[in-house]
Amino acid sequence: MSQVFISHRKPDADLAKRLAQELTDAGHQVWLDEWEIGIGDSIVERIEQGLQGTAYLVLGYSAAGMSLWVDREWMSTLHRQLSGQAVKILPVLLSGGGQPPALLADIKYADLVTDWDKGVAALLQAIR
Repeated sequence: MSQVFISHRKPDADLAKRLAQELTDAGHQVWLDEWEIGIGDSIVERIEQGLQGTAYLVLGYSAAGMSLWVDREWMSTLHRQLSGQAVKILPVLLSGGGQPPALLADIKYADLVTDWDKGVAALLQAIR
């Protein structure tokens, strides 16, 4: 199965964890910050390791907006993608009425707000 990195803001941590568990239950290897970064770990190093091995970056966005960390994660992944690496950004609306970053506005997203189960099913179809 695929390696999936979940990028999200702290206000959406519970939803990101729920999504991570569902993707894990479907057989995917999921990188989620609270699962992978332990006390005493270098946050930057652990994120870098997670991003290097991922095939899909699930970009969770919401009314909470974006953060510097989330921006760095998706921008570095976009750079890898544009450089020819086999990685794909999958936008996901986690809560509220948030907007994706302008550079990703034309990419179809999974809507977990309107219908969580339908959105997760669509996301799982995108992850091969």
